[in-house]
Formats: sequence, structure tokens, C-alpha cells
Amino acid sequence: QVQLVESGGGLVQPGGSLRLSCAASGFTFSSYFMNWVRQAPGKGLEWVSIINNGGDGVYYSDSVKGRFTISRVNDDNTVHLQMDNLQPEDTALYSCYALNSWGQGTQVTVSS
Repeated sequence: QVQLVESGGGLVQPGGSLRLSCAASGFTFSSYFMNWVRQAPGKGLEWVSIINNGGDGVYYSDSVKGRFTISRVNDDNTVHLQMDNLQPEDTALYSCYALNSWGQGTQVTVSS
């Protein structure tokens, strides 16, 4: 079955950076687009970014465009989210999403 395991979250000060990773298994990773989504405390699910199966097509929500970078390594079945210039409003549980499945998420907290 599809398994997605996120890592790399933590506590960071405003303006700081984090790199999230998602390890995928149970499906042919290189054949599928991958997404990052997030959920802030008390709010609904928000789509963050998507990358096509080849890695040469990426899109971002307006709230993160210019600050976040999505990438993938098909040989390793991993997708990453480089997050720069983090702000308190980026505080959320971040999960990768594909094939109607997502992982347990990794918590990102941005606070001084």
C-alpha cells in the first residue's frame, strides 16, 4: 500500500530555513505527481506545492511562491520541500500527498 513518511520539521525563528523530506513506497514513485500540503492549528487543509513526475514542472500557492522550492529524486523515491524566509504564518503540520494518501506529517513551528 502507499506509504509516505515525512521528516525534517522543527522550531525555527522567523527568517530561517528548513528542508522537509518525504520518503515514498508502495507505488511507482516516478510515475506520479507529488504534492505538499499543510494544516495550521484550527484551520483547514491548504495545498502548498506540486511537482510533476519528471521533476521539471512545479507550481506553488501564492502564499509560499518565491520562498519555497519543491524537488524530487526519483531514484530515491523522495520529494523535498526547501523552505526559506519562514514566517509565523507558515506554522503548520506539513504532509506530502499522492494517490489519495498522505503521511503522518512533520510539524513546522516558526516563532521567535
